[in-house]
Amino acid sequence: MSTENRFQFAKSAVLDEVMLLEASMSDFSYGTHAHEEFSFGVTLSGRQDFFALGEHHKSYSGNVIVFNPEDAHDGHSGADDPLHYKMLYVHPDQLSPMLESAGIRRAKDFRIEHPVQNDAVLRAHILRLAALVENTSTSAFEYSSALFEFAEFIALKKGVQIEFKRRTKDPVFERVRDYLHGHVGEEVSLDELSQVAHMSKYHLLRCFRDYFGMTPHQYWQNYRMNRAKAALELGMAPADVAFTFGFSDLSYFNRRFKPMFGLTPFQFRRTLLRT
Repeated sequence: MSTENRFQFAKSAVLDEVMLLEASMSDFSYGTHAHEEFSFGVTLSGRQDFFALGEHHKSYSGNVIVFNPEDAHDGHSGADDPLHYKMLYVHPDQLSPMLESAGIRRAKDFRIEHPVQNDAVLRAHILRLAALVENTSTSAFEYSSALFEFAEFIALKKGVQIEFKRRTKDPVFERVRDYLHGHVGEEVSLDELSQVAHMSKYHLLRCFRDYFGMTPHQYWQNYRMNRAKAALELGMAPADVAFTFGFSDLSYFNRRFKPMFGLTPFQFRRTLLRT
């Protein structure tokens, strides 16, 4: 890994469902993936280019980036200077109750429409929360209060478009997704999925990609990576994680994990142990 590509993860000592990434990168590119959490980031220097929600986006120094859960996206440095950013991951289970308390009905369907924003107050909220995660002496009371103030701000902020209906639920593709979730540690074939969906393989490929923003294989790999990451966070050894989630060996697990998180599973687990 280039010395100019650095990825440091930290978990909140008091809220398990919150994680911070600080990254610097010049020649690293994320593959297409999606997170289960809300992702709130600040581009500190350089430029962050990515494709999401059917469009190409550019985040310049000082901009805020927001990804909703399951928003498929990629990412790389878009300028000659290295990209430096911080990204806060907050699970919906943590954020939704606070949004409800702030007056948002159907908070589980809450989404923020614009992935790149130039808002100094929003940026300050994210950086304040990041600093609290980095400070190991932060109390649960202080962190919960700051997170609620952040949730209240995004709930009431003018200019943040709340979109409750990104898409109509399609039982066919929800059924295919459930099948992939149920076979996370096994090899899955396109023939199997076409039988689950009751449609041809190539029609399924196109329609599934339109629905989720990823092909079935990309979605399945992404889900496996998220489950593997959660297992590493709980302290499971990388070799055991690889076996549990159906990777042929640790080397293959490393090659699949790094393009999504910037680190190998061992490096990811080690960086969490230091926090």
